[in-house]
Formats: sequence, structure tokens, C-alpha cells
Amino acid sequence: MKLYQTYIKPYLIQYRQSILAAVFFGFLTAVGASMLIFVSGYLISRAAERPENILMIYVPVVLVRTFGISRAVTRYAERLAGHNAVLKILSQMRVKLYNVLEPQALFLRSRFQTGDLLGTLADDIEHLQDVYIRTIFPILTALTLFVSAFISLAFFDWIFALWIAFCLSIIILVYPLLSLYFWKKQQIEQKQKRSHLYRTLTDAVFGLSDWMISGQKERFIKQFSIDSMESNQMDKKIRNWNHSRTFQLQFISGLVLITTGVWAGNQVQTGDLAPAYIAAFVLVTIPIVETLIPVSHAVERIPAYHESLQRLDHIAQFAPHSAAADLPNVPISAAADIEINNVYFRYEKEEKDALQQISLSIPQGKKIAVLGKSGAGKSTLLQLLLGARIPSAGTIEINGWRPDEYGDAIFKMVSVLNQKPYLFATSVKNNIRLGNQTAAEEEIEHVIRQVNLDGYIHSLSKGLNTHVEETGQRFSGGERQRIALARILLNNTPIVILDEPTVGLDPKTEKFLLDTIFTALKDKTIIWVTHHLIGIEKMDEVIFIDNGRITMHGSHKELLKTNEHYRQLYRLDRGL
Repeated sequence: MKLYQTYIKPYLIQYRQSILAAVFFGFLTAVGASMLIFVSGYLISRAAERPENILMIYVPVVLVRTFGISRAVTRYAERLAGHNAVLKILSQMRVKLYNVLEPQALFLRSRFQTGDLLGTLADDIEHLQDVYIRTIFPILTALTLFVSAFISLAFFDWIFALWIAFCLSIIILVYPLLSLYFWKKQQIEQKQKRSHLYRTLTDAVFGLSDWMISGQKERFIKQFSIDSMESNQMDKKIRNWNHSRTFQLQFISGLVLITTGVWAGNQVQTGDLAPAYIAAFVLVTIPIVETLIPVSHAVERIPAYHESLQRLDHIAQFAPHSAAADLPNVPISAAADIEINNVYFRYEKEEKDALQQISLSIPQGKKIAVLGKSGAGKSTLLQLLLGARIPSAGTIEINGWRPDEYGDAIFKMVSVLNQKPYLFATSVKNNIRLGNQTAAEEEIEHVIRQVNLDGYIHSLSKGLNTHVEETGQRFSGGERQRIALARILLNNTPIVILDEPTVGLDPKTEKFLLDTIFTALKDKTIIWVTHHLIGIEKMDEVIFIDNGRITMHGSHKELLKTNEHYRQLYRLDRGL
């Protein structure tokens, strides 16, 4: 319920006029369809009585035309009002999602499962339009029609109106609740079985050789067939429920139809109705019931919406806690001193700290290398430095301010060159200018000279206007890194984080790129996360993180002399 309060209710309030208009026109459409059948039934019966004057049936003929045309008009108005409101809602949700994701673009892979993120971007928000179009609008329209039909029939016979209300309430209340209960239960079971099936299949594909070697191929195939049959049985059970529910609802509809016919006949015998109204009252039940039956389908969709809302809520949890207007006026300077004092950090639902007792002092211009195996805590430390996460204990300060206090302005103080910098499908100039939108042509020329890319760029037919193609496929890995480095130089931040920028490059390109980086960034503070020790001699300090703790630190020369573990790492990296 909390998810609906957060993601559905605010939009219902904001666009209540358009939504009420959509429901109103939907109600008029249902009324128009009902009255069309009602008047048509009366017209057929009255015409069969051979009235003495054609004028006796002229008014019903006009009403048939009127209701026939009005139904199409109100249906169009309903779609226009409803879709207008829904498309505005979806556009706002997309903008909000972008505003959540954009500040944490560097951390998408570490925070979210790729499948969930793609599902949210591609399907979930689009799927939530059904909350309004296929659930809220039909339910509100059906309830309005239900109340109107009861009040209208009560003018003729309030006791019979209560009976019809009882029958229709089974359609509009009982079966939707049953559908919700059954569908939710079956959906959970079906999802569990399919997840188990996918895991089994994935394990089998990746471990195919193991199955073949161990001689367990037949056992796996047999078990997989059993699991597949169970999943198919679940699908069959759901289909049978849908068929059974449709039959039961049609049976109740037939019961309403028959009882209405009997009631209308009795009313004619007592003289309360003219004979021509028997067909009118009997036939009008058909469009009314047809409007009420879809409520079951509308309600059973709720569990599917819940999953989409959960994924949206999971992403929204990482939104910046403070609005930009609420952040202090943090000064941006050309120099930055970093102080890390006794920092601890623990992820939610984890029993062990990812970082423990981390303390570092990094004055402006210092160059520090961070070593450690995968999962040791290096990436967590970078996220803390960028303000994407807040320490569980201890403090991190850049010029006396916490990184999260900078907000988006942190990227005026810290730049990041990671393993796969993204280049957009535009010109080289535009990609570099992302570092500084107001940069002049001379400044761009200066930074490409700094990264030793000017000769190659100007050898191209279009120079800086060369299109880099999607994700920078026009250039090699080393060239893409140099373009990204030029972007950083144009941004001119005092601190630069190098997150293994040479991964995947050949040794020659790696050494050439590192030489370029250290030359171009000689006046900057560098925090270099790496697994390779090529170029480590140029670092002022080397630290090694293991299980969230700094287990050794010192200059390259000091560690070679005093630390056997570091000597072994250095020899292994050099192939000695």
C-alpha cells in the first residue's frame, strides 16, 4: 500500500480533473451503449405492435441514432482525456527516474542489476500506464454504472433493484477479490518455479562439460523435464481458472438476464409496464454486465504493478537525500586536501564491514596507488570519496567539507577516469567539451596536445568534428581513454580518480597511456586504483587494502625494502 501511496496517489491528485473527465466520459459511453440497447429493444417491440402512426416510433428512432453517435463521441473523449493524463504522468515519472539515475551514473553497475535497471527503463514505467487505463478507469467507471443502474431500477421496484444489486455485486466485488487472491498466489508460485527453471538451465549451460564428464546428463534431463512439466501445469491451472471464471460470470449474467425478463413480464401483467418495455429491460442488462465483468481482469493485474513499483522504489532509494537548494554553499577551489579519519562502512543486510579503520591524509598534488584483490573495498572507498555513499562511522572531508555536502558540485572537485569511459555518438569536440561546455577551441586544442592526440585527430579528414560513432567505436581503446582524459583536463578538477583505466589494453599501449596520464596530471591529486604495478614507481604512496583494512602502506621504494608481500606482488606483475 505504501508504494501506491508514493507512486500512484500523488498523480491521481495532481491530474484529478483529467482522470475524473476520463471516468465521466467512460460512464457516458457505458450509459450510451446501455440506452442504445434499451431504446432498440423498445423500438423493435413497439414496431412489432404495428402502431397506427409512424410518429409513434419516430422518437425512439431518433434516440437510437443519438445514442449510437454519442457512444462513439464519448468513447473518443474518454480516450483523449485518459491518455492525455496518463502520458503526462509517464513523462513525469521518466524525468524523475532520470533525475535519480543521472547523479549516480558512475555507480549504476555496482548498485543495480542490469536486468532490473533495463526492465525499469524499458518496461516498468510503460507498464504502469495500465494502472490507470486498465485498472483505475475501468473500476471507477464500473462502480459509477453499478450505482446508477441500482438507483434507476429502484424507481420501478426497489426490492427487485436490491436483488439485481446483489447479483451484480458478485460480479463487481466477489469475483475481483477472488481473482486477486488466486492470481497473486499462483503468480508467486509460477515465478518461483520459473526462477528455479532458469537457474537450473543457466547452471546446466555453463556447466555442460561437467554434466557430460560426470555421466549425470540423463539425470539432469529427467529432472529438468519434471520441472518444466510442473511449470506447464501451473500455466494450465491459471488458464483453467480464467476459463472457469469466464463461464461462471457468464452464468451469473444469464441469471440476471432471466430474472429481469421474469420481473418485466410480471410488471406488464400488473399493468406497471407497457409490453414493449419487456425486451428493453431484458436487453439493457447485457451492456451493463459487459461493463462490470472486466473489473476482475483489472484487479488481478495489481500484483504485476506491485513488482514494477518495487523496482522503481529500489532505484529511488539511491536518490540524493538533500535537494540542491538545501545544500550548504560549498566553495569550489583549484586545490583540495583530502582527510580520511577512521572510516567504517557496512552495506545494508551485511554482517561484516566493507571498510574498517581507514585513515589517510592526501594533500593537494599527492599521488597514491590503491591495491587489493577484487572485493577488498577499493570501489567502496571511491564511492565514499565521491559522496555516493556516506560512512557508517568516521569522516571523509575534502577541504573540510563532506563529499555528500558538495552535491553535484563534487564533480567540479573530483574527476573519474574508469575502465570504459563512455563516448557519445557525436563529434570528438563535443565529447571533449562535456568537461567544460564553455571551453573555447584553443582550450580543446591545448588538452588534446596534452594527451598526445593532436597529431592523430588532425590527420582525420574532419579533425575535431570527426564522428566517434556509438560508444566511441570509431576509435581504439587507448584512443577512447585519451579522449576521456582530455575531457577531464578540460574540467580541470584538483582531484582525479583513475579506476583501472588501462584494463584490456596491450602492455605497450598501457605504458604509453600511463606515461601520458602522469605527465598531463602532474599537478593534480591522483588516486589510482589498479591491479597492475606498471608505473607504480611514479606514485608517492602505495596502500594495499585487504578485507576492508589497510594492511600495508608506504612509498614504492620503502615497500620493496621492508615488505616481502609487496616484493612478491611486484615480481609476479613483472613476470620475474
